[in-house]
Amino acid sequence: MPTGLILVIVVLAVIYVFRALRIVQQYEKALIETLGQYTRTAEPGLVIIFPPFQSLRKVDMREQVIDVPPQDVITKDNVLVTVDAVIYFQITDPTKVVYNVANFAMAALKLAQTNLRNVVGDMELDQTLTSREKINVQLRMVLDEATDKWGVKVSRVELQKIDPPTDITDSMSKQMKAEREKRANILDAEGFKQAAILKAEGSKQAAVLEAEGKAEAIKRVADAEKYQIEIVYEAIHTGRPTSDLLAIKYLETLEKVADGNATKIFLPLESSGVLGSIAGIAEVFKDKNKPAPAPKNG
Repeated sequence: MPTGLILVIVVLAVIYVFRALRIVQQYEKALIETLGQYTRTAEPGLVIIFPPFQSLRKVDMREQVIDVPPQDVITKDNVLVTVDAVIYFQITDPTKVVYNVANFAMAALKLAQTNLRNVVGDMELDQTLTSREKINVQLRMVLDEATDKWGVKVSRVELQKIDPPTDITDSMSKQMKAEREKRANILDAEGFKQAAILKAEGSKQAAVLEAEGKAEAIKRVADAEKYQIEIVYEAIHTGRPTSDLLAIKYLETLEKVADGNATKIFLPLESSGVLGSIAGIAEVFKDKNKPAPAPKNG
């Protein structure tokens, strides 16, 4: 056999071996087809096929992303907004994603755009701006249900932005500014109100405490005077003073009272005897001051 023919056979054999031996990566699965018909699914590792009778298709099993381009959507209250989203999905069945849909990426993109219009179109503008999580959940559920027959699991859907028209944005900015100013004015008014209430409560408390202090002082003075009077009374009755001594003490007391500004003088109930003693003392002084009678001429 000629050397050149042997060399050609060796080269062809090497090429055939390289085509027959295929490596499937850890994140992939391989679909093996024999004469155009699906035969089996190969796991990651070294796979041997027999070309040209068999062929191999690799499918990426990792989570992937589809970017939904911005599109105009009309809300329930007839406002045109621009919306775009991102879809995260993962292939769960490689045979379905290859044989049940021709171009999964394009099909999922169009499906997302259509359902995004439906979900946003059922909401008013304020709801779309404040209910992003609700839109994400609804859109994910719709896409997950639709792509289940394609062997794909939609893990999550995220709205990147919702842009209303410029005039609507300006109006919303003015409204938000007015609301903030309103809240600030309300807080200021509440602060002044609380300050006035606290000030009034403080003045009231101070007045009450001052009145209570004065009342307590008057009470203590009265108690002290009462105590003094009781002590004096006990001392007087214990010492058994005479009517003449009492009359003198009364006179001294009346002299002190007369020096004051009092307009009324109250005498005790037992003053009748004292007054009699005073009258007696007055008679004595009167007799002493009375001139002696002239001698009779005999």
